[in-house]
Amino acid sequence: MKTTLLALSLALTAIAFTLPAHAVGSLADVTVIDRHSGTTLPVYRHRGEYWVAGQYGAKYSIMVRNRLGERVLAVTTVDGVNVLSGETASWEQTGYVFSPWQQYAVTGWRKSSSEVAAFEFSAVGNSYAGRTGRPANVGVIGVALFRERLPEPVAQAPAYSRRDESRNESSGRLRSAPLASPAPASPSAAGSAGLADRSEESSAQAERSASSSTSSLAKAAPRLAPQLGTAHGQRETSMVSHTSFERLQPQPNEIIRIRYDSRENLVAAGIIREPVAHAPVPNPFPANTSYVPDPY
Repeated sequence: MKTTLLALSLALTAIAFTLPAHAVGSLADVTVIDRHSGTTLPVYRHRGEYWVAGQYGAKYSIMVRNRLGERVLAVTTVDGVNVLSGETASWEQTGYVFSPWQQYAVTGWRKSSSEVAAFEFSAVGNSYAGRTGRPANVGVIGVALFRERLPEPVAQAPAYSRRDESRNESSGRLRSAPLASPAPASPSAAGSAGLADRSEESSAQAERSASSSTSSLAKAAPRLAPQLGTAHGQRETSMVSHTSFERLQPQPNEIIRIRYDSRENLVAAGIIREPVAHAPVPNPFPANTSYVPDPY
């Protein structure tokens, strides 16, 4: 089944700089960019989860770079909400289509084909998910990647000309054109069932990992600052166009999850380990005097 999806505009996707080593993903590199400084937020790995530290009030973008020589679909979510449609996120929903090797910064909630509302770290109560009554999944960025189902090759019969017909008639041995052999199954189609099974298994493992990580974080040290969410920021120009995309399989080929919170909370939870500041060692002989003077 083909679905009309939002695609990246060529005018806005020619981003030339190279992503640093903090990218997460296999089919695509996903990073979180601080838009004020242009730097990539460091990724911290903790108990199977990836974390970044956001700063209250800072704008950010989700940078996605397709690592394949084929198109991929990226269903992108923030706080459990689809960034294109505003729906509670699901794999079956619309997403961005990336050309081979293409990269693009998703900078906000899509309002139209020419405008977004900027992503901005905020308190949970001011987050878009919180303001729309869906605060349960605040604090996570998700990208579900789908490979494309390509058209199967079509076998063609050999060319047949009048010269061949006259030659056959003169010899008295009229032969019919050879029947086309059945087209071989496409490698992508043949492997799709296996990929789907592996995707379901990996998805189940990811869900177990997420619940385990969430419970472990809840048992960690109490938060020092309010939990971060993502607000519905100011409107900005961002052009996209439409295209069609047929998924290779119903389940994602890869799911990338990056969780976020304030640096203070990640330090308190033990996700970020800061060097311990050692107090200066007292000197038993700071000065050499002969006798004890009177105090001043």
